[in-house]
Formats: sequence, structure tokens, C-alpha cells
Amino acid sequence: MKLILKSLGVLAFGLSLTNCSDKKETDAYGNPVQEKTEVATETTVDPLLAKGQELFEGKGTCTACHKPDTKVIGPAIKDIAKIYKEKGASIAAFINEEGEPIVDPSQYETMKTNFAITKAMTAEERKALEVYMMSFE
Repeated sequence: MKLILKSLGVLAFGLSLTNCSDKKETDAYGNPVQEKTEVATETTVDPLLAKGQELFEGKGTCTACHKPDTKVIGPAIKDIAKIYKEKGASIAAFINEEGEPIVDPSQYETMKTNFAITKAMTAEERKALEVYMMSFE
């Protein structure tokens, strides 16, 4: 009889250790804990913004003179964006030689050497550069 009771005890203990997968996790108060699920969110980037960045850092060679927060040869991008926004002016028009220099006119002669590059761009590419630069304001 002792052998049967011991066997049943061991069997009951073994069964209690297994098959716990159906149990729900609870907090310290016995409330069920919900499983955390991650929801993927898709961020959409304005295609003109992405194109503008590509041009600014690539064939536009703008990074040679302009940095986001620091004046190098030309003014910082954030300063350009701020002034163009305040004045309601168009960067796209300026880089197509259709607008006056309004940020740092003393650097205009230096900038003029790059107009060959920017004027060869399409209107959409110049607009993309403007969208990218204005994103720094």
C-alpha cells in the first residue's frame, strides 16, 4: 500500500510540473497579465525629402559648403531654412538664379560657381533640394 501511495504521489507531482502551458500568467494580485504585442508602424518619408537629401549629399555637392548646424564656407542649412521661411522666399528659385541672395550676400560669388550644377537639375530636383533644406527649420 505504501508503494502505491508513493507512486501516486510521485505521479501527481510529475503531472503538476508538466502541462503548465495552459495557465495564464497573473500579476501579484491574481489578475491576468496580457501579452505584449509589438505593432509595426510604417513611417512614410516624403519622396521629395528623400530625393533632396540624396541630391544635397551627392551630385549637388552641397555638403562641401553647407552643414546642418554649422557655418562652413556657406551658411548652415538651418539658418538658410529659417531666413527663407521668414522672407517667404524660394530656395529652388535662388539655385536656378531666379532669386536674390538673402542669407549671406557676401558669399554670393562663391555660390555662383555652383549654379552650373543646380541649373542643370530639373525643376523637380531643385524643389526636392528646397524641401530637404526647409526640413531643417
